[in-house]
Amino acid sequence: MDGTLIDTEPYWMAAEIELVEAHGGVWTRQDAVAMIGSSMDVSAGLLQAAGVALSVAEIADALNSSVRAAVAAGIPWQAGAHEALRALHEAGVPLALVTSSFEVVAAPFARTVGLFDVVVSGDTVARPKPHPEPYLTAARLLGVDIADCVAFEDSRSGLASAVASGARVVAVDSHVVLDPPAGVSRTSTLESFDLETIARVAAGETLDLRDRQGGARPV
Repeated sequence: MDGTLIDTEPYWMAAEIELVEAHGGVWTRQDAVAMIGSSMDVSAGLLQAAGVALSVAEIADALNSSVRAAVAAGIPWQAGAHEALRALHEAGVPLALVTSSFEVVAAPFARTVGLFDVVVSGDTVARPKPHPEPYLTAARLLGVDIADCVAFEDSRSGLASAVASGARVVAVDSHVVLDPPAGVSRTSTLESFDLETIARVAAGETLDLRDRQGGARPV
């Protein structure tokens, strides 16, 4: 969700900076970028190390409340994301939202969008990303083989989760430039993906779409 479909990373970063500074600490953009895609437990631990004298639950509540309010004011779609979701939904492709964000943020977003068949949030699994459990859970709930799934990820933690699950994977270089393993497709924007391109990835092709002027090219 965050960074791949909607540009909420600035919201998370602002919430983190505000929280750390309220406790007398310093939190830089570099700190925030390094934490993109991390589970809430990992994120809370890093914020505690930066001086936030709150429990993990209190940190989660503060961050989630801030981001939820920002998203409620208007969904900041990443370029091409909403169009890709609508095209897949209209083609009858089952869709799962698999996110490290907690249900309190993910569920309202999913309800508003109205296109997802399944939502797996970071607090509804025992082992969140980078463990493959979130993606395996999504495939199970959809009733499909994970090998028939295409996962889109924009963080190192999420990429590791998706690859380990056995899904076909597309790395989206948005806020972080990823270094995916062999067999992972790449793009800089979901504007590059139409149904035909997604079908090619699902069929086993590995594509590099970062240079959209040259079209999709095998790697």
